[in-house]
Amino acid sequence: MKHCIFLVCLVFLLSGCALFEDSRRMEKTAEQLAAEGASAFMREKYKAAVKTYTDLRDWYPFSKYAILAQLKIADAHFHLKEYDQAILAYEQFEKMHPRNEAIPYIINQIGLCWFNQMDTVDRDPTPAKNALAQFKRLMEQFPDSEHAQKAPDLIAACIDKIAGHELYVGQFYLKTGQYQAALRRFEYIVEFYPGTDQSQTALNLISESAALADAAKKE
Repeated sequence: MKHCIFLVCLVFLLSGCALFEDSRRMEKTAEQLAAEGASAFMREKYKAAVKTYTDLRDWYPFSKYAILAQLKIADAHFHLKEYDQAILAYEQFEKMHPRNEAIPYIINQIGLCWFNQMDTVDRDPTPAKNALAQFKRLMEQFPDSEHAQKAPDLIAACIDKIAGHELYVGQFYLKTGQYQAALRRFEYIVEFYPGTDQSQTALNLISESAALADAAKKE
């Protein structure tokens, strides 16, 4: 019984300490939290920056620093390579502030989150496709933005990765005797990714795949 009473008291004390800590932090003004967040961010203490900016956003949602806090939370996640969380935060920012001047930057950052997750050509090309969609959106909606200046190179890198994956799959089909599937894949590359190195390679393999597919039918 005494043991149970002790545990209850301990839980109460710990809860009281947590509440006291929260109330102490609540005594800080929005300006103070903004300064603390900026300091942590500049010192690359990104986890601390997320915590401070989250407090700022939650405790002072109508302050002039609230929008900045939302953006810096996303940026901190980006620097921590927590790309899923960064994407979610950037998308929420865009949804809540669709006319904000930072939207070109937001779109570019979403694209970079996906771009930084691109892998070798034998892996899932979804990150490359999503990055491509964002960089194209940036070029279409904000062609004069400074963030759009590097978009063409990033788009080319995405296309190279996607076409590389398609070529890898086509060559796999060819090696495993799936000639018709290989032919379709090579024709797809030539049609949708013209001008790429992969397109030239695919073009050279089309006749081989077609011949093997015809021979397989006759057997």
